[in-house]
Amino acid sequence: MNRHAGPPAGASLPGPPEPTYAERARTLAFLGRTGTLATLSRKHPGHPFASVMPYALDERGRPLLLISSMAMHTQNLAADGRCSLLVAQPTAGDPLAASRLTLMGEAHRVPVAEVGPVRTACLERQANAAYWVDFDDFAFWCLEPADLYFVGGFGAMDWVTVADYSAAQPDPLAGAAESILEHVNTDHAGALLACARRFVPEPPDEATMVAVDRLGFKLRLRTGERVHAVRIPFPREVTSAGQCRDVFIEMLRSPSP
Repeated sequence: MNRHAGPPAGASLPGPPEPTYAERARTLAFLGRTGTLATLSRKHPGHPFASVMPYALDERGRPLLLISSMAMHTQNLAADGRCSLLVAQPTAGDPLAASRLTLMGEAHRVPVAEVGPVRTACLERQANAAYWVDFDDFAFWCLEPADLYFVGGFGAMDWVTVADYSAAQPDPLAGAAESILEHVNTDHAGALLACARRFVPEPPDEATMVAVDRLGFKLRLRTGERVHAVRIPFPREVTSAGQCRDVFIEMLRSPSP
């Protein structure tokens, strides 16, 4: 039976703490601006119809859409609200190693009395929408999730309940993560490699930080000809880029584990 291969022996610390899949799903949805909306085709009954879809989120993480009645996906939703929204993490590498989230549910038009906060949320996330938000053929829709499926890369995948997703919050480092990765990999490559050699049983030849969150960070390592990954936990939770910097310095100065 074919299965996803686990990490090589000694490639990672035992049980490093990580955000839950619900947290990671909520973070990915928060960071995204555009997804792929799959509706049920009216022209070809039973077939999914996929289209590019900018979106915003409400306080419960539900996708909010500003769409025209002339669009095919809007006409499909008016006939049958069942749909899915796929949100994928942008990557220049292997897309199957990146995170993605599928929100399955039913979309409905937002009642006029509830448009105010939805309008604000959409314009905050999609500034260009200000040019057409008041056109007569445009309206706000909300996707009410019924279930969610999260994939965090190879071997990391599971269903996430709506209750867990709605209760989760985006990671506090989400907005700063990209700049942290760029700064560490560009300006502190030597320190990062030194850190990896302190905390990884098999000292690597190269180290690149590929992810960071409030509980730790993930490295892509090259040891000889072998490329592998490891997650290293922070000694305590961090909630800002400044705290992240302080903890990195502390980890470099601490005695080897």
